[in-house]
Amino acid sequence: MLSAFTARPIIELKQRDKSRIESVLAYDDRVLVGLNTGSLRIYRVNDPVPPSEPTPANSASTTQLDTEESASAAATSQHVEQTPKPPPASKPTDLLREVEKFSTRAVEQLARFKEANILVSLSNYAVSLHDLKTFEPIESPLPRTKNASAFAVTTNVVQDPVTGIPEMISRLAVSVKRRLLLWSWHESEMSPDVSEIVLAESIRSITWANATKLVCGMNSGYVIVDVESGSVEDVVGPGAIGGASGGQGRFGAVSAAGMGYMGLGGYMPKPLSAKLADGELLLAKDINTLFIDDSGKALEKRQVPWQAAPDAIGYSYPYILALQPPAKGCLEVRNPDTLSLLQTISLPGAASLHIPPPTVSLSHGKGFHVSSDRAVWKMEVIDYDSQVAELVKTGKLDEAISLLSMLEDALLKNKTETLREVKMQKAEVLFRQKKYLDSMDLFNEDDVNAPPERVLKLFPRTIAGDLSGVEDERQDDSEPESSNGRKASAEHDAKPDTAEVAASLPRAGGFAKYLMGSRKPNPETASIASSKKGADDDVATSKAKVQDELAQQEKEKEKDLMAAVLALNGYLAGARTRLQRVIDPATGKLKPRKSQSGSTEEAFKTLLLSSPDESDEQLERELQATYKTVDTSLFRAFMYSRPTLASSLFRIPNFCDPDVVNERLVEHNRFNELVDFFYGKKLHRQALDLLRRFGSPDEPDEAAPGLYGPQRTVMYLQGLPPEMIDVILEFSEWTLRKDPELGMEVFLADSENAETLPRDRVVAFLDGIDIGLEIRYLEHIITELNDMTPDFHNLLMELYIRQLLEKDNGEEWDALMARLVRFLMESKQIISLGRARNLIPRDDPRFYEAQAVVLSNMGQHRQALMIYVFKMQDYAKAEEYCNRIHKTQEPQAPTPGRMQLSSPAAEDKSTAQQQPAPEEKPSIYHTLLSLYLTPPPEHPPNLGPALDLLSKHGSRLPATSTLSLVPDTLPVAQLESYFRGRMRSANSAVNETRVVAGLRKAAFFASESRLFLGDGIPGAGGQQGGGRNRRVVIAEERVCGVCHKRLGGSVVAVFPDNAVVHYACMKNRAAGSARAMSPPPGEGARSVSGSVSVRSGGVGAWGRVGG
Repeated sequence: MLSAFTARPIIELKQRDKSRIESVLAYDDRVLVGLNTGSLRIYRVNDPVPPSEPTPANSASTTQLDTEESASAAATSQHVEQTPKPPPASKPTDLLREVEKFSTRAVEQLARFKEANILVSLSNYAVSLHDLKTFEPIESPLPRTKNASAFAVTTNVVQDPVTGIPEMISRLAVSVKRRLLLWSWHESEMSPDVSEIVLAESIRSITWANATKLVCGMNSGYVIVDVESGSVEDVVGPGAIGGASGGQGRFGAVSAAGMGYMGLGGYMPKPLSAKLADGELLLAKDINTLFIDDSGKALEKRQVPWQAAPDAIGYSYPYILALQPPAKGCLEVRNPDTLSLLQTISLPGAASLHIPPPTVSLSHGKGFHVSSDRAVWKMEVIDYDSQVAELVKTGKLDEAISLLSMLEDALLKNKTETLREVKMQKAEVLFRQKKYLDSMDLFNEDDVNAPPERVLKLFPRTIAGDLSGVEDERQDDSEPESSNGRKASAEHDAKPDTAEVAASLPRAGGFAKYLMGSRKPNPETASIASSKKGADDDVATSKAKVQDELAQQEKEKEKDLMAAVLALNGYLAGARTRLQRVIDPATGKLKPRKSQSGSTEEAFKTLLLSSPDESDEQLERELQATYKTVDTSLFRAFMYSRPTLASSLFRIPNFCDPDVVNERLVEHNRFNELVDFFYGKKLHRQALDLLRRFGSPDEPDEAAPGLYGPQRTVMYLQGLPPEMIDVILEFSEWTLRKDPELGMEVFLADSENAETLPRDRVVAFLDGIDIGLEIRYLEHIITELNDMTPDFHNLLMELYIRQLLEKDNGEEWDALMARLVRFLMESKQIISLGRARNLIPRDDPRFYEAQAVVLSNMGQHRQALMIYVFKMQDYAKAEEYCNRIHKTQEPQAPTPGRMQLSSPAAEDKSTAQQQPAPEEKPSIYHTLLSLYLTPPPEHPPNLGPALDLLSKHGSRLPATSTLSLVPDTLPVAQLESYFRGRMRSANSAVNETRVVAGLRKAAFFASESRLFLGDGIPGAGGQQGGGRNRRVVIAEERVCGVCHKRLGGSVVAVFPDNAVVHYACMKNRAAGSARAMSPPPGEGARSVSGSVSVRSGGVGAWGRVGG
């Protein structure tokens, strides 16, 4: 049991003293004792002499007073023998003074006002005031206090509602039958006003709830009295205490009807009340209790489980006190949160509690006093750290957690760490009780954040790995048990009580012992197994029963382990989330710490077992190790409980141990997840080795049929960055050899990685595999990626020619030749033409067209046409060649949008200048015609293609040079189509020139109209008229818009908006308009030039706008 207080006897009346102690008041080092004779004794409390050996916590409370004095004397004498200069033995208290005539009757109650230096006493059914130093009466008795039964005092700092200045206000409440009298002291000055509140019945107890409210206990119940407003409210709640709405309490009800107890003559138990912490109060009547707040509202708390009705209750931080009747002579100490009985202190004859008022009793470590008729005990508080340690040692972890939660941080050496440690021990106990979810939730609380290493010690190696604190069950089973006594001890060890479990947390046995506890063997099975006699069928039956029982145990053990692992998943997920607050999982670097308390800085301290005062580098390494432990354990837990969730862990940045993951996934044939894990950990070589292992064979492997073929490898290689070109080339070789079309997707895919690969290395790599693949890659980077590297162009040309020389004629050869010709045409500015001419065979008829293209690129059009006409004799290609060359040599015609406007005379002149010259440079068609009609001597003239060329392209062949080539013997009728085309071409040119001239003339007139007449431009007053023809009307009454004077015959200026001002005012208006909105460039005010004529009686004067 807990030792929260120790009882030290400080005052004991001598045997010859016939007086009895009625009341006690303690403050500072003074104790005032009121006797039944009316005397008042003043004692000084001396500091206790520390004993040489610590006394048990409850030894002082379980012995008689004379025994305590002898023990104290013995301890003092022992101390004297051990020290060379012993201190003098001192008494617990010294009697300083006795005021014999303090009162004529017994002093029933004492209190004081420290600020006013006043002693308040209740004696002879009246309240009196005395000076606290001289004990002389100030007012004895107080007026109107005759027949007083109790009083209560309080002192509070209250802010003045008018001035807002805080002041010390003390109040005295006195109960006189049904009346409640109230006095107050403001800054030690007694107020002359006395308030009186009348209640429904006699008041039996008074307790201050706060600075302005009282709880008054009566036979019928309790009421809350507001001393400022005078309002009275009933305390309503369940049970016998709650007044009208209350029902029956435990062991019968004590209601307002006053039935009383059978045979007790209408005895009513005294209503008790005590002020607790945080604005709570405890009300008690008989064994019924009710918790309320300071406003009188009932709280949702269960009743205090008292076995007998207490005589007095009180509160000494942080415990509830209950003094049993003198016949029992014991003091109960309870936790106000759990209401558990923590300590019972034996105090023979104790009759009353003496606790300072609420404002003083909440002071930590002040203690309180208990008195009997003959003695006074001082209850001294044990160190709170010792109390917590004792609760933990005895296995009362819930009480320790509750106590730590109630205590303030300053009262403990390290409240946060102590509370965290106790909660972790509680979580471990819950785990052993098979409450796995509750255990992991407690481990995962924000103020616990249990280190993963500690949690994983509770699990076997299959889940926790090397961190497991659970020994292998087979080792436990292999230990033989030689005797029944040893079996009994083993059973006792396997089933420890709560205290032993809490004390031996680091030790661990087999996981079956953790989860299953000890199982008593079946007596029938044991008797059969131990019997050496019997039939064979009995032996077989017994063996079957044993096997069934073992199988059942194994099944239950697996079930418990599964439940524990499922709960562990939640904890590990929470631990992973907390780790992400302090370390980046993608980079493994620490995140910036925050300076505010309770933020990332606190997370650093709770996630590690080591000291937080470390360098960032060491802290980063330890956090990475913790992260690795969490992720690896989470992976093991997933593989045990939910294998399908393991892959989700690999899709995010993680710190899983590759060796553990590899071993476990290979063991379960989960190679797809293993590839994903390797990719996430950037272990690309291991992943690609695995893919090649299952993808390259001719037949799929049953262990991983989804990895068969190069598909997964190609997809994996496409995701690798260009920096890993060595790995890409190494593992793409087998895919290219197995499926070239699919393997080339690594280099031809429409992705950034494929486009940024080192192209020279890829080309060299493909050259060693297949020249066709090399050509395909070069075509891709040249045509689609627009690579202008000359080396790649020349190499592609060489590869084309090499393949054409190696292949035989056919459709494939023709398609390849067409690609070569097209490439030579498109890359004529990049490839080396001389090198191309040397590479192409000149005597091979299959390469004639390629030779012609090269010669064309070199500008040797006649030689190219000679190949088409004389070697290939393909006149259609020769004509097509001429068309292509003509398009490239045709000059660009001027666009209509850029035509310059000019006068009609200029148009006629330009038209004459644009007429084609009679003699022009011979076109490419003239060269082809010359080859047809005047070929080299070894070739005869070819009149048919020549006439066809003249009929189709006669307009492009000048007449003079063309007719000179025509043989004289050729009939003119055969040249009809040529002449018709020439005339049609000439007429078309003349007509086009005329149309252009007409359009330009129309545009010229339109621009002049806009300039002179202002067509389409709004004029003054919204009328059409602008440009140089714009006018404004200046009437006689029109004034200047700036100076507001009449314009008259002055020089004026007109703005684009037709506003008219004096010429001298133009600058002022322009400046104002510029500030508001700048006018477009080129626009401004225009002055009216010329004289302004004013007609008498006319409409106004007209001015001509100039400028």
